[in-house]
Amino acid sequence: MASSSMSSRSSGSWTAKQNKDFERALAVYDKDTPDRWYNVARAVGGKTAEEVKRHYELLLADVKHIESGDVPFPNYRITGGNTRGNSNTSDADYEKRMKNLKPN
Repeated sequence: MASSSMSSRSSGSWTAKQNKDFERALAVYDKDTPDRWYNVARAVGGKTAEEVKRHYELLLADVKHIESGDVPFPNYRITGGNTRGNSNTSDADYEKRMKNLKPN
């Protein structure tokens, strides 16, 4: 989900439901989908295509900061399974999903 700091910088506020709908819509409408931002906005509800595109750009910036080491990883307690915290999801599945978030 997009960070709360990111949400405060984007156009208007985003509810937890809108953020979850945004995440789901990104999985459905990938970068090759015609009218991607229109479709994502329609799936989110209450946001324009420009607002969801800006939210995505801010999400990418947050991910870039995390991946560059600018943001320390929290010390999560590992209780078993894989390093993603979900024993039903392989690291390969995770990497495949994350590929859609990376810019061209």
